[in-house]
Amino acid sequence: MSIARLTPALFPGKSWIAALAALLLWSGTLHAQQGRKNLAAFDTKKYHFGFSLSGNRSDFNLALAPDFSFADSLQAIVNQPQAGFDLALVASWDATKNFHLRFLPGLSFQDRSLEYRFEDEGETNLKVRRTESVYLNFPLLVKLRTDRVGNFAAYALLGGKFSKDMQSQEETNQQLASDFILRLESGNSSIDLGAGVDIFLPFFKFSIEGKFELGNRNILIQDDSRYSAPLESLKTRAFILSLCFEG
Repeated sequence: MSIARLTPALFPGKSWIAALAALLLWSGTLHAQQGRKNLAAFDTKKYHFGFSLSGNRSDFNLALAPDFSFADSLQAIVNQPQAGFDLALVASWDATKNFHLRFLPGLSFQDRSLEYRFEDEGETNLKVRRTESVYLNFPLLVKLRTDRVGNFAAYALLGGKFSKDMQSQEETNQQLASDFILRLESGNSSIDLGAGVDIFLPFFKFSIEGKFELGNRNILIQDDSRYSAPLESLKTRAFILSLCFEG
């Protein structure tokens, strides 16, 4: 017999909801009275290690060529953000309890898409150029953390990273492709800005953080194709939401 069927029998009608709420309230009051501080000695250690799981949403920061106009068959270029995910290791040097230096090498799977809308005999012809990147990331971040309040602490992040796209098509010969592709350089760099909260649990520290990744390098390979010619530059950008686990 399932728990869902047993619950009404134990608490007739809707009284089981009130009983559950009372139980949660009682347990919260008991916890507050005890004032237990998890991982009390965590900040006394200089080095911590763990891993990070993230989801990302990525697109381009694009700039059109100054001498380009949409007077030709090209009507518009539309940025279409795509979803991806990240996997990383976490190594943290805690210089003080408020100043940490973090190194998070890992992989980032980032997809981006540009829609080119051409006019073809009075109708709109849509061409989508999607780039699928697998970045090997080497980020170095400064973490500025507040003092702990019970089992919580907030923090800000600032840093940068160098990346290598392991799936780049920069060496692809356009003449051998059935249609022109959008070629991007494999090397990239970015500035990372973010914030988060540390939650100290009984056996490990759990963190939730969000950060913006702002590419500062033009990765467009200008080969005068119908897709690269209208563009002056392409820079990457992404929003990343991470769950971090440290011991």
